[in-house]
Amino acid sequence: MKKVLVTGATGAIGEACARYFHENGYFVYINYRNNEVKADALHSELENSKTIKFDIVNKEEVRSALEELELDVLVNNAGITQDNLFFFMKDEEWSDVIDTSVNGTYYVTKAVLKNMIANKKGSIINVASISGIVGNAGQTNYSAAKGAMIAFTKALSAEVARYKIRVNAVAPGLVESEMTKDLPLKEMKKAIPLRRIGKPEDVAETVFFLGDKASYITGEIINISGGMVR
Repeated sequence: MKKVLVTGATGAIGEACARYFHENGYFVYINYRNNEVKADALHSELENSKTIKFDIVNKEEVRSALEELELDVLVNNAGITQDNLFFFMKDEEWSDVIDTSVNGTYYVTKAVLKNMIANKKGSIINVASISGIVGNAGQTNYSAAKGAMIAFTKALSAEVARYKIRVNAVAPGLVESEMTKDLPLKEMKKAIPLRRIGKPEDVAETVFFLGDKASYITGEIINISGGMVR
């Protein structure tokens, strides 16, 4: 049975990815940091799964949890937002967001890549954002972090292709989640040509395609924004 690790699997997109891979025959490692109740509930629904607790910004926790893990697919999904106008942004709002998306992605990928290289197979999908492509006011930290993930994806894909490992990213636009629940979505969807807010499942199906099906695609960033960014 193929195996996938989804970081931040208790979030909307992470949970949708976990479910999608499970429905398509994967054993799913459900990563969480604090939300043990939701992680356990998801695990109880997904027969072939296991919860795995670690904070992606704690490199010792990451190494301890993942050093021996052999995976077919890694989904680097965990991320946070701490939006603020740059002039008012606190140092910790900058560093926390950068640390989670950039350093966390580095620690997790580094921990699982050794076995992927040894097995000469694997697929890594990084969940970035359209904010990392076009930039959003009030999100200099988030845009910088997701832009770094996009550049990381392109560079790493060139390094590990020789080992038959593919590295791609998705860049979701507005998606129904905890991160967007307080936004004026009714107004915002007018700027989306498809005239709807994305669902977590829209992202999950693309992540699965890149992880499992797209055998000749690497180093790509797939925009999932309903046409808002094009």
